[in-house]
Amino acid sequence: MMECKKALSAEEVQNDISKAQEWLRKHGSAKASSKVAGREALEGLVGIHISNKGGSKVATLAKVASETDFASRSESFSSFVQSVADAAASNSSSNDDEPVDIPTFMTTTKNVDGQLLSESLNDAILAIRENIQVDSISIMKPSHEHSIFAGYVHGRAPNSTCGTSAAVVEVSPISNSPDNETKTEQWEEAVKKLAMHVVAAKPTYLDPSTVPEEAISKEKEILKEKMADSKKPPEILEKIITGQLRKFYEGVCLTEQAHMVEEGGPKVKKFLESLGLEVKGFRLMGMSK
Repeated sequence: MMECKKALSAEEVQNDISKAQEWLRKHGSAKASSKVAGREALEGLVGIHISNKGGSKVATLAKVASETDFASRSESFSSFVQSVADAAASNSSSNDDEPVDIPTFMTTTKNVDGQLLSESLNDAILAIRENIQVDSISIMKPSHEHSIFAGYVHGRAPNSTCGTSAAVVEVSPISNSPDNETKTEQWEEAVKKLAMHVVAAKPTYLDPSTVPEEAISKEKEILKEKMADSKKPPEILEKIITGQLRKFYEGVCLTEQAHMVEEGGPKVKKFLESLGLEVKGFRLMGMSK
């Protein structure tokens, strides 16, 4: 009641009810934000947006943190998370190779209702009364004209499209065969399963060629230390290390992993090749990553 009286008596409002409502919205959000600022936010949700339409192909992930699991499971929170992921898809100025500048993104990007995301965030804080932080946003743009995007959300909140972790994957046909269009449905299903695999297996790199030399050198050093007391000839040790590196790649590279969703656990690269596909990229995001 006191806040309503204060709003109506504000100099810029002058008893105008519509202006008073706007005043309450602005000042209430600011007050709520100041109260929760700095409080630890370790819970939350991840939302995704996938579009495979013509020239607007894009895949996005948005990770938003809250203080409690109870708040992150609310409809207000999950709706906000999804709105951030959706808005990221329409942000054509973002570079696929560069991390999204969150503060700039929030103050310059609008949701589907035309509201700035920074204002939408304040509204969510006002409604939930917790510290809410947009932690990270990832935008994938197609690397190939015929690329297909798909995603998977794990641990979904009730009545929500968002969950505790999510992955998006990009694949493209190996060849431009005329009958590719007849395979679209089969391919989309395969990519969805691959996204499920990414969430479960948590690969770090796409393929061996993308593993940094520093990581490879470190792994070699570890293997050499393990065999330091071995009396095997150097050439034999080198072969052993090469074999162990293959196992290393099978653990951290998506293309080399055993597919955890497809029957028989075929190697991801070989399975996709059997469908006429190759994986071009992936993104994984979760509350623990």
